[in-house]
Amino acid sequence: MSKPLPEITVKAVFLGILLSMVLAGANAYLGLFAGMTASASIPAAVISMGVLSMFKKHNILEDNIVQTAASAGESLAAGVIFTIPALLLMGYWETFNYLEVAKIASVGGLIGVLFTIPLRRALIVEAKLTYPEGIATAAVLRAGHASDDASEDAVQGGLKLLTLASVTAALMKLGQQGFALWHSALEGATHLGRSVFGFGMDLSPALISVGYIVGRNISILVFAGGVISWFIAIPIYTAIYGYEGNVLDAANTIWDTEIRYLGVGAMVVGGIWSLIKLFKPLIIGIKSSLTAYSKIQNGETIKREENDIPIKYVGIALLVLMIPVFMIYNDILPTFQLAFLITIIMMVFGFFFSAVAAYMAGVVGSSNNPISGVTVATVLFASLLLLAILGSGSLQGAAAAIMVGAIVCNAAAIGGDNLQDLKTGHIIGATPWKQQVMQVIGVLSAAIVLGLVLDILHTAYTIGSPTLSAPQATLMKAVAEGVFQGNLPWNMVISGAILGIIIIILDIRQERRGSDFRIPILAVAVGIYLPISLSTPIFVGGMLAHFGDKLGATETTRKKGLLLAAGMITGEALMGIFVALPIFLTADKDWWPTFSGFGWLGPILIIAIAAWFIITLKTDKTQTGIS
Repeated sequence: MSKPLPEITVKAVFLGILLSMVLAGANAYLGLFAGMTASASIPAAVISMGVLSMFKKHNILEDNIVQTAASAGESLAAGVIFTIPALLLMGYWETFNYLEVAKIASVGGLIGVLFTIPLRRALIVEAKLTYPEGIATAAVLRAGHASDDASEDAVQGGLKLLTLASVTAALMKLGQQGFALWHSALEGATHLGRSVFGFGMDLSPALISVGYIVGRNISILVFAGGVISWFIAIPIYTAIYGYEGNVLDAANTIWDTEIRYLGVGAMVVGGIWSLIKLFKPLIIGIKSSLTAYSKIQNGETIKREENDIPIKYVGIALLVLMIPVFMIYNDILPTFQLAFLITIIMMVFGFFFSAVAAYMAGVVGSSNNPISGVTVATVLFASLLLLAILGSGSLQGAAAAIMVGAIVCNAAAIGGDNLQDLKTGHIIGATPWKQQVMQVIGVLSAAIVLGLVLDILHTAYTIGSPTLSAPQATLMKAVAEGVFQGNLPWNMVISGAILGIIIIILDIRQERRGSDFRIPILAVAVGIYLPISLSTPIFVGGMLAHFGDKLGATETTRKKGLLLAAGMITGEALMGIFVALPIFLTADKDWWPTFSGFGWLGPILIIAIAAWFIITLKTDKTQTGIS
């Protein structure tokens, strides 16, 4: 019997920690800017193969360990930026408390890792869910370790493409954000009688890349949500109630104060529907998992490839983590009895929603995972419960509801990503418990830097401003405060919920017809809630992926397109943080010099980026790239 390949090595751990920190910072910027995040598994795998190839001894399982840690950090960023900035936006925090952010992020992330350990066997081995991004990552790893010289050339070519895309997007971000050479978006509005119609497109390579990654189906639905808001709901609202002043300002104000809450209602319905739909298969899968563990404890041998962290240690660790969770809530709430109750509720919600996220990642991939929907449902439920106990107008209650949502969101974000990585490991023969250890390391590494990243970005751009709008965090704030202050526009929330039910019925019909084009409610809800200037470039990216397929894209060129998109996202996000650094250090928002007269350049560059995607997708597979 051959000796298994080494997995957790010093160089793999070091690289995994570094990439976890870097990609967490990049995804934090992307999420605050666009309201969506993207999986980092494939770019992390390519970077790992490129870097570790410089060592005499390296193997596929080391590269898998690196991408496991890196993607855990990227996912934790989503959980943090979707919720924690709401505490600052509502005035509960005056600045980002570094230690508090690190504590909330690490506790929530660790709970997510632990909750998903018993789910691995249930969802990957028993249910055999697809986990499309996990399969894609495994394919990239295998291609990079094929036993021929071409595979090494392909890895280096993929790394070069990733780097070139990152540099290009970074320079564009520097020109737009740093030197103000062109406006960040093209926007406009018009009226037909009393009805106002608004439209816009952000000139962002990262947003086009997000659309490319999520694909045609999801990008169409996100854009359809924007059409519902800006071409149907706002015109109807202004036809009934009228508007004042500039049409574009009026459209933005009405969307911000009224129409976006249609998306809130749709998200809540979507989150509840996810629980209902997945409850039975999850219970069956968990029972199967527990049965398997009991057999192991009775002395039955288990293969290395099926060896998870023992369930008893998972239970002990979860009990220990209840202590810091209780302490977090006890600092906010007036009595320790209430803090204990909220702790128990959070653990229950955290488990179910981590399970939902893990299951959904197996169906649609972690990039499409609807964690914002389940988090909105959590924040709304927690707010209503605390309202009944604390009464209206309680800032403590609203902040506590956000804290519940924050830990649940972190756990759910990690849950979906972890199962995707464990699927990759299952395919290539990795040891599950070693991946789970690296997931813990990735979470803790990202938690260390996220508080600092938030502080830098807020100092430079002001989180919640048009430059860095933090859509999900603003949503969580609006829901929690709206419940306690009694000013939540329930008519819009209820209308959105009804709309969500209609979309769910349509999706069920599509499912029964066996249609490839599905209508997941949360994709539409995100589109309703986002500014149309963000959903439009996402739509463009999805259409580029679709037209690339029509023009004859191969599996090789699709992977190259994915690396191009990942590089664009990473480069733009990291430059956004870099531009913020001197402003953060000097407290001078005008630190960067500005230049006018180049407004024409932004649209031309975006057209060039779109052309680059098409050319990449059509490139012959014998040329540079992952094959």
